[in-house]
Amino acid sequence: MPHYVYIMASRPGGALYTGRTSDLPARVVAHRAGLSEHTARYNIKTLVWFEEHSDFEASLKRERAIKRWRRGWKDALITEHNPGWTDITHLVP
Repeated sequence: MPHYVYIMASRPGGALYTGRTSDLPARVVAHRAGLSEHTARYNIKTLVWFEEHSDFEASLKRERAIKRWRRGWKDALITEHNPGWTDITHLVP
């Protein structure tokens, strides 16, 4: 079963949320519905980056690493794969 590490944003350069899940489409829907306190508070609704991992441990390590990154590194990661910071939910397998 694939696991995903993802970043959602309120707008380019705005508030970010980094998370991981095994059901990315459902998790995006939950964030948009305001079921996460942080994403609801900061109006974070746009999926701007994600990557797939083959197992739970790999996704957990990657999520924890990204959460420790400086903001500039996260912005660079997003911009490298999604320069316009547009919603990429349609790319989720």
